[in-house]
Amino acid sequence: MIYLLDTHTWIWWNMNPRKLSQKVKKLIGNAEMYDEILLSAISPWEFSKLLEKKRVGISCDPENWINTALDMPKLRLVPLSPVLSYRSTVLPQPFHNDPADQIIVATAREENATILTKDERILAYKNARSFW
Repeated sequence: MIYLLDTHTWIWWNMNPRKLSQKVKKLIGNAEMYDEILLSAISPWEFSKLLEKKRVGISCDPENWINTALDMPKLRLVPLSPVLSYRSTVLPQPFHNDPADQIIVATAREENATILTKDERILAYKNARSFW
């Protein structure tokens, strides 16, 4: 099984795992339960924007934090390709207009992955698999 971490899931796993659901925490914590975990290239950017806006704080160098947070078993960072960029703009409707969420959902659809997210809008979206 292939899973894709929503940005908040990735951040919480690395900052405050108590915020994760028990199912998600158990899954991420046991690399035998999945073939691969994906992270969209948009997620480190979103994290950086949260730092910029002071909506999240860390006590170390942000680049070191990002590099450490990317060091997860079986994690693959999925680049934002031109085709994936386009596909994020033509998702089956209805879906909301957040560009990062559109990229994350398009990435999951392209990679045939299930999104690990608490985001109700993604959980309710019928054209991508997700759970919390």
